[in-house]
Amino acid sequence: MDPPCSSESIYNLIPSDWKEPPQPPRYVSVFKAAVKEDMQKFKTAVKTMGPAKLEIPSPKDFLKKHSKEKTLPPTEKKFDRNEPRKPPVPLRTDHPVMGIQCEKNFINTNAADVIMAVAKKPKPVYVDRRTGDKHDLETSGLLPKYINKKDYGVTPEYICKRNKEAKKAQEEYDNYIQENLRKGAIKRVSDEEREAVLQGLKKKWEEVHKEFQSLSVFIDSISKKIRKQKLEEEMKQLEHDIGVFEKHKIIYVANK
Repeated sequence: MDPPCSSESIYNLIPSDWKEPPQPPRYVSVFKAAVKEDMQKFKTAVKTMGPAKLEIPSPKDFLKKHSKEKTLPPTEKKFDRNEPRKPPVPLRTDHPVMGIQCEKNFINTNAADVIMAVAKKPKPVYVDRRTGDKHDLETSGLLPKYINKKDYGVTPEYICKRNKEAKKAQEEYDNYIQENLRKGAIKRVSDEEREAVLQGLKKKWEEVHKEFQSLSVFIDSISKKIRKQKLEEEMKQLEHDIGVFEKHKIIYVANK
């Protein structure tokens, strides 16, 4: 293969052998030495392949007979033939005295205790199934034990305290109303005036509700939205006022 010619030259007329250019040097990372050193430092020796060399057992250390049997500890006290013996066991014909003797007849005493004893009351139980499962009645909560308490039927202290505070607040309110009535700062609305105002509020609510029902289905403009919001607020205020007049039978009005 002829080498490529950049330009025409007389020297290129004679063919020459093409030489392969030398390859660039192989890439070597600058961190190779550091990585290799870290791997050698933290590498666990014989982790997967086992120990490099094993100790060969000696032929003299063979297993001997009775070598693994446990040996008993040495006895501290040795047998002495001259040691005094214990007294012999009494014969069947002998009647030795055993402990303290008592002349009480336990058989007659136990029989008399049983005859004179009061019969035990059966333990109260209840049966909740037809199979006859019994349960303790005392701890079941079915017995009205609460009526035996000392404070049964007595009004709790916190309720008495709350009733006193409510009564005191009502008395202060009544005194305040009487004082203002005496001074002429407020006046009581009569039943006829209260009924007339209540009927007027209801009639006004019906008018506003009719106007609210007359709005268009599609609220597609700002003016319609404002109008709808205004009617809803007016209806809500009228409903609140009607509820106040219906709830309170006695109404006071401040004089200007």
